[in-house]
Amino acid sequence: MTQPRDHGGGLDAAVGRYGGSRTSWVDLSTGINPVPYPVGPIEDGAWTALPDQAAMERLLTAARSFWKVPAEAQIIAAPGASALIARMPHVTGADRVYIPGPTYNEHAAAFRAASREVSDDATAPARVVVHPNNPDGRMWLADELADCSTCIIDESFCDIAPSASLVNLATRPGTIVLKSFGKFWGLAGLRLGFAIGLPETLGFGGPGESLADMLGPWAVSGPGLEVGARALEDTAWASDTRNRLALDAHRLDDLLLGRGARVVGGTDLFRLYEVDDAAHWQDRLAHGHVWSRIFPYSDTWLRLGLPGPDQWDQLEAALAGCGSRGPAGTA
Repeated sequence: MTQPRDHGGGLDAAVGRYGGSRTSWVDLSTGINPVPYPVGPIEDGAWTALPDQAAMERLLTAARSFWKVPAEAQIIAAPGASALIARMPHVTGADRVYIPGPTYNEHAAAFRAASREVSDDATAPARVVVHPNNPDGRMWLADELADCSTCIIDESFCDIAPSASLVNLATRPGTIVLKSFGKFWGLAGLRLGFAIGLPETLGFGGPGESLADMLGPWAVSGPGLEVGARALEDTAWASDTRNRLALDAHRLDDLLLGRGARVVGGTDLFRLYEVDDAAHWQDRLAHGHVWSRIFPYSDTWLRLGLPGPDQWDQLEAALAGCGSRGPAGTA
């Protein structure tokens, strides 16, 4: 039986417990951009025809340009980063993996589901790092990964800091860089993700074991191809969005500091705070119909995504039941 996995989201359960409707809640339990890329009209053929190769090539060309992917590396598009994470144990062929934590738990779940050992030993033959890390925002340096013969680098949140990307390591045998489209562009429901690595790395094990074979034909929907390419080509939107996210992250910090929380990490898509009692804070916020993220391994960590433009007042009202208005930065 599949073990339940610890995630953000779960808004339906929160609504069932605290009342209201989905539309009356502010869901800050994920790190998804609350101001998504404007999708615009989609060609009828994207819905009615099987996705064609030209549309896929446009998407991959846009992805290569946006992320400055080295020429020798290959890019594979998939129906979401989660679909790629689930296949990493089979692509790498590793029977033992080291995943420095605490971090996003889907990687460990994927290796365990494939009957692979998740080890605390940093000398394990494979390593997974989340860059920047979720939930504390830690950034990894290339030198820290120099001794990894097999390395998966999950850059799902790295589009807020493109200069920090380790995509150049995708030219190293055994290294795969994963990209998520849903977070930065705010279109998680589109289900689009990318794997970047040398052709021989993405095709470990020969025919039938390659990542492309595992995903099968038409892995990305026609609308996904069209919207993804359009968004990746729109570099002006990306630049403006980074500026807005940085300002909103500072605004959120100011609000939480004013209630006695302390900033302990995060990115410009989510912030991590230390509070006296994380479960209590989540409960008080939920009474104001604001959903937050807490963690089974910490009684004091509270993670919040960024509110949308019309959601700040509701968050401020919900925060009235949390913490205390002590000096900024105190707990």
